[in-house]
Amino acid sequence: MSQGNSLDTLSTLQVGETTYHYHSLPKAAEKLGNIDRLPVSLKVLLENLLRHEDGVTVTRDDIQAMADWLKTRSSDREIQYRPARVLMQDFTGVPAVVDLAAMRDAMAKAGGDPQRINPLSPVDLVIDHSVMVDRFGYDDAYEDNVDIEMKRNGERYEFLRWGQKAFNNFRVVPPGTGICHQVNLEYLSQSVWASEKDGKTWAYPDTLVGTDSHTTMVNGLGVLGWGVGGIEAEAAMLGQPVSMLIPEVIGFKMTGKLPEGITATDLVLTVTQMLRAKGVVGKFVEFYGDGLADLPLADRATIGNMAPEYGATCGFFPIDEISLGYLRMTGRPDEVIDRVEAYCKAQGMWREQGMEPEFTDKLELDLSEVETSLAGPRRPQDRVSLGGVSKAFQELMDLHPAPRDQNQVEEDGEGMGRGQAKVSMNGEEFTLEHGAVVIAAITSCTNTSNPNVMMAAGLVAKKAAELGLQRKPWVKSSLAPGSKVVTDYLDRAGLTQYLDRLGFNLVGYGCTTCIGNSGPLPDEIAQAVTDHDLAVSSVLSGNRNFEGRVHPQVRANWLASPPLVVAYALAGNARMNLLAEPLGHDSNNRPVFLKDIWPSNAEIAEAVAQVDGSMFRKRYADVFSGDEHWQSIRVTESDTYAWNNESSYVQNPPYFETIDQPLQPLKPIQGARVLAVFGDSITTDHISPAGNIKASSPAGRYLQSLGVSPEDFNSYGSRRGNHEVMMRGTFANIRIRNRMLGGEEGGETIHASSGERMSIYDAAMRYQSEGTPLVVLAGKEYGTGSSRDWAAKGTNLLGVKAVIAESFERIHRSNLVGMGVLPLQFVNGESVESLGIDGYETLDVQGIDDNLVPGQTLKVVGKRKDGGDIQFDVLCRIDTRNEIDYFKAGGILHFVLRDMNSKG
Repeated sequence: MSQGNSLDTLSTLQVGETTYHYHSLPKAAEKLGNIDRLPVSLKVLLENLLRHEDGVTVTRDDIQAMADWLKTRSSDREIQYRPARVLMQDFTGVPAVVDLAAMRDAMAKAGGDPQRINPLSPVDLVIDHSVMVDRFGYDDAYEDNVDIEMKRNGERYEFLRWGQKAFNNFRVVPPGTGICHQVNLEYLSQSVWASEKDGKTWAYPDTLVGTDSHTTMVNGLGVLGWGVGGIEAEAAMLGQPVSMLIPEVIGFKMTGKLPEGITATDLVLTVTQMLRAKGVVGKFVEFYGDGLADLPLADRATIGNMAPEYGATCGFFPIDEISLGYLRMTGRPDEVIDRVEAYCKAQGMWREQGMEPEFTDKLELDLSEVETSLAGPRRPQDRVSLGGVSKAFQELMDLHPAPRDQNQVEEDGEGMGRGQAKVSMNGEEFTLEHGAVVIAAITSCTNTSNPNVMMAAGLVAKKAAELGLQRKPWVKSSLAPGSKVVTDYLDRAGLTQYLDRLGFNLVGYGCTTCIGNSGPLPDEIAQAVTDHDLAVSSVLSGNRNFEGRVHPQVRANWLASPPLVVAYALAGNARMNLLAEPLGHDSNNRPVFLKDIWPSNAEIAEAVAQVDGSMFRKRYADVFSGDEHWQSIRVTESDTYAWNNESSYVQNPPYFETIDQPLQPLKPIQGARVLAVFGDSITTDHISPAGNIKASSPAGRYLQSLGVSPEDFNSYGSRRGNHEVMMRGTFANIRIRNRMLGGEEGGETIHASSGERMSIYDAAMRYQSEGTPLVVLAGKEYGTGSSRDWAAKGTNLLGVKAVIAESFERIHRSNLVGMGVLPLQFVNGESVESLGIDGYETLDVQGIDDNLVPGQTLKVVGKRKDGGDIQFDVLCRIDTRNEIDYFKAGGILHFVLRDMNSKG
């Protein structure tokens, strides 16, 4: 597998009957110097360079730089990293396959062979983001949601079936199977990969990139992987290396043991708060310390999962006995487990007690100090102790007080305007108030992969149901596990019936509420919230709670463990103090408190002991076949896709229209107008189309022009294969605030030259018709959140040539470059505010030409509305040489396509 092998590291390892070939780190150390104290995550990168040394993309100097990292525990060296495989979910996977299909068309147009466009690395796409909670709270909710999903997504699924047949090295896990990260953890990952090449069996660390930011979940199993944009993942699977700087690595030491009653969710919210405060964006985090000896693999995966929330590239756990135990529990073959142990010990990648590598910086947590926690009401890093939720909700109300109406409001004891609405629904009458929990969802890869917290939720439901408690009638409750194994072990433990009795019936196997697929609120609830301007809550066992994400009518969103989700469904209001107030009353009218139904660690352990490998082997034995719905989809096999111009789900994007024409030189941006001015922490949920499509929005109007009725709009995520929908939904989030409108919410702006107010999409189209390039201005942490490639694609299609911000989140910055949009960063502490920018300026970005280099300082000059001059410097955030090549080509896929075509 290696072209270079300049350090003579080729070795063999005998494991059982198999001889594995590999590149030995101990042999490399003989010439590089001592590398024992390298973080294990960097040892994985070092092995990757050894294996791919070719003297061109990977040189001996690159390899030496990895060893030299120990001298300063940082590096400015750029390396080319090649992950073993790629993971996709369907929201990001569909547009990736659309791009591949479009590349095949473009290759044919340019006179090449379309069959050359194939994944070169193994790709697994798991359909997990499409199921919505349309039906809930009854026994057949799952079957009904599946039927709706298949009808709603027929065009998309036909397209994916075509891709499954058309492309080599491409597998699809059908809908209704599980969440990609949980399927990855429980089945796809091997920890140490093995493959055949040149008649030899090679062993090397299991590595990947994924088109979902929570790909990092598998870091808990010692697999190095992280989320990238769809366009970067496509390039990786087409043979392009991931260009990166050797990262800084933050060591997170864990000592002690979690107290009685504390869950993995409480722990991960604590870790997220600590690391976000530390500042780890763009860095690796590696966990170490003797506290790991008592930390189950599922808890490690929970922490790895939320690396995007604490801002790190990854949150890595080295492999040890607990890792092997999980591989056994999930039914992995003995030969895989033996290979993992032998390889890691031979390479110095095995975690030993007392092991303490060198790190760039460190922080430490005594696990015994973790307390019961939630996060909210808007950001996952805003941890709140259970007793402090009511205060946090009050602070939200103080920031955004609801309008007072004496017919709707009465004063509570604290003097806060307390909205109330009388509601009659399903034969019951009740009062809906501020803080009401209208959504309680056990959902998301973060927690449904963890048997400990799922069994805890079932035990809370059992104790509550036996005491006669019920969820409040206004709560939309749901259970959406990440794999069918969860259903099996809840059934075996006898807990499913109790979850059902409280309304937590199975609704689907997918991400659902956590990604905004919460489905509609009951009409009566939705009407009351709107008419009375109620600030209502959701409680979910997810990883994202950004404003407007879970449901457009839900203002406060709280991340919590699955057992707490059940508890809040019983309590019914986030303004309650669950440590002091009763959740309800039993059949004898005695108050029931949270402590009365909270299970002990021993009870949870007894339930978890019933989980075994046979469940996993059974469920994953035929994982790629799908049910009768999937198998009934028939497609015509062909090299290129037969695009249907009438499809509202899948369309041929315009990215490659000029691919058969000569490449144009880079040139400055001249006469640009500002499309919008944003503040800090603008997320990819704000930028990229996500959630429901409003009938009055540009995307809604477009769909209606095609004859699609609003009830059939589906979500933006499901329509990511149609650029016409997605570009209309870019910057259309109802919670995004454009400072050109005084910070008012909604995806609108001012067309500067006319002074007219309109949607951002309509303004962009008018600017395009006028031949005017555009820029977007923003504050800190622009593009934080999920790795949504449409946040960059939509920006490109709207005609935005550059984004100027105070700082960028890692994945989105890369995606912008990958789509030919220039990320520029204010310097010298300057900002929109300090420069007095109001969005009415005309701007030129000077210094852009074919001599552009990474990190170059460019100059922005222009005119203000009153005719005054403006001038400031910006840092070009094209960070690597490879990115320069991509930008010159118009984007990463353009570069790949032109390169492949030039080689015949």
